[in-house]
Amino acid sequence: MTRHPAFWRYTTFQVPGWIIAACGGWWVHRWLEVPVWIASGVLIVWVIKDYALFPLLRSAYELDHRLPIERMIGEHGRATDDFSPIGYIRVRGELWRARTQEECPVINRGDAVEVTGVDGTTLLVTSVVGGPVPPEQLLDATPPFGGSPPRP
Repeated sequence: MTRHPAFWRYTTFQVPGWIIAACGGWWVHRWLEVPVWIASGVLIVWVIKDYALFPLLRSAYELDHRLPIERMIGEHGRATDDFSPIGYIRVRGELWRARTQEECPVINRGDAVEVTGVDGTTLLVTSVVGGPVPPEQLLDATPPFGGSPPRP
């Protein structure tokens, strides 16, 4: 189980669904007189469907003992306003409060940033080469707790 723990964890969570599908197949065969090959075929298709979805769901079953905010370290985002040293950035489609590192005191709206650390619920960022993004891409960046989006 140590070789591919996400696979075995995923399989363990699928077993109850397989049991329910098997009971449903038995019930359909027994009471509705559906042929056994159809009832068992539904169960087989159900299992194949579960394993076909595993590559898409694997990351949800992998263990990561870091806090969710610590998983942001190394991610790239864009500044939604000018800030020095505190402002807001958009990372993975979410708006986060951020603070610049000492060696990078000013970050302008639209600048590319990289998350280098966390301090509570504030991301620590540095500016990276990448240039500004067009203002229309930042229009959906609303400040937390309501308010209006930044002007282009």
